Amino acid sequence: MLNYIWLGLIALAVLIGGFTGKMNDVGNEAVKGANAAVTLALTLLAVMALWLGLMRLAEKAGLVNRLGLALKPIMVWLFPEVPPNHPAMGAIVMNMVANILGLNNAATPLGLRAMNELEKLNQRPGTATNAMCMLLAINTSSITLIPVSVIALLAAAHSKDPTIIIGTSLAATIIAHAAAITTCKLLERTPWYRLPPLQEKTGVTLPLEDINIATSASVAEGQKIEAAAERTDQELPWVPGSRWILAGAAGLFLAMLLVTAFPELIGQMPAPDDAAHSFLIRLVKGLSLITLPWLILLFPLYAALRRIPVYEEFVEGGKEAFQVMLRILPYMVGMFVAIWMFRAAGGMDLIKFLLQPLTNLLHFPSELVPLAVIRPFSGSASLGLLADLINTAGPDSLIALTAATLYGCSETTFYVIAVYFGSVGIRKSRHAIPAGLVADFVGPVASVLICRAMFGG
Repeated sequence: MLNYIWLGLIALAVLIGGFTGKMNDVGNEAVKGANAAVTLALTLLAVMALWLGLMRLAEKAGLVNRLGLALKPIMVWLFPEVPPNHPAMGAIVMNMVANILGLNNAATPLGLRAMNELEKLNQRPGTATNAMCMLLAINTSSITLIPVSVIALLAAAHSKDPTIIIGTSLAATIIAHAAAITTCKLLERTPWYRLPPLQEKTGVTLPLEDINIATSASVAEGQKIEAAAERTDQELPWVPGSRWILAGAAGLFLAMLLVTAFPELIGQMPAPDDAAHSFLIRLVKGLSLITLPWLILLFPLYAALRRIPVYEEFVEGGKEAFQVMLRILPYMVGMFVAIWMFRAAGGMDLIKFLLQPLTNLLHFPSELVPLAVIRPFSGSASLGLLADLINTAGPDSLIALTAATLYGCSETTFYVIAVYFGSVGIRKSRHAIPAGLVADFVGPVASVLICRAMFGG
């Protein structure tokens, strides 16, 4: 499907640009898109090296097994073909946590690591597995506690309560998230997207039930995550006093969280905007501020207590970033070029026109249509549209709050799919794109309904 989408975007860009007289813009934006892809890739490389190094420490120290053990019931249902103690599962868990907390710089490298680990379980190279499609669905519709960039825009526009959209964004993302996961689970069983049988070297076709990774003997053995965690304890004995050290670190984390969220506890005045917020909102905001530094500390500390040479293993993990980036860069360039050409030709305006009957039927505000259309294609362009809506309509207007909620509950679906699948050379994306687009449709509709109920209008 990616082949058709990419070619279709370029072909439509040329045709629309020819009729609208924007061929010069189309050509210029193609070059700018390629440059933007390379710039983003170099930025991503540094962040990826950091998080892949930290993930290697977590794996070596057995922390991944512990995370898998804690979340086994949920993760086994979402990813039945992946052993809970497989490295992919730990990266998926951390990717989900990073998305929920709004740590975008951490979420993408962890997601790429998970995708590379899932590829090791893939018996059909070039074709996305059910687990890969589910990972994409989760990332294109991730639940978000704190939409930091949106709150910053509202605050910059002098909104009376910039964090008022936290609740609406959370509700909308939960609905979009459920829709994407449900769509994934349903589509993977349909004749159009069901995985075809494998061919053995002898040429004999294996029945689906015999080649399903989830029911193979090797994965059934891997499901014994409790035994894997026990083996880690035996092979990597703790440093004396480790439990006291971890308990002390946990205590410091809680103390720092309370001080950050409620500075009045130590005699300092909170920011004027924060003072009016509820206990839960202030607590979540404090958590989002201190989580990233503490995660960077936790992995090396935990590994050191398991007698792991932390710096050496961190460097080894960071080396993987260069290999991933070499594979991913051509895919990023290709997708960026197509999207930027299509946007410059006026393709987004055409989509808005074609969708007008549907949006009228759903009573979807026309002011939000460009944002809803562009959001799956470009994060920077949709952020610019959001800023313009906030400034034009006013930061406390129903339209601005709905637009902010819409932005916070959606994702750049085509960028995520191009980057994630490009990192492992996936050409057949199966139902990943339909699941992501369902979330892109459900999220905006849910945003409008929720904001009308919450803010009136």
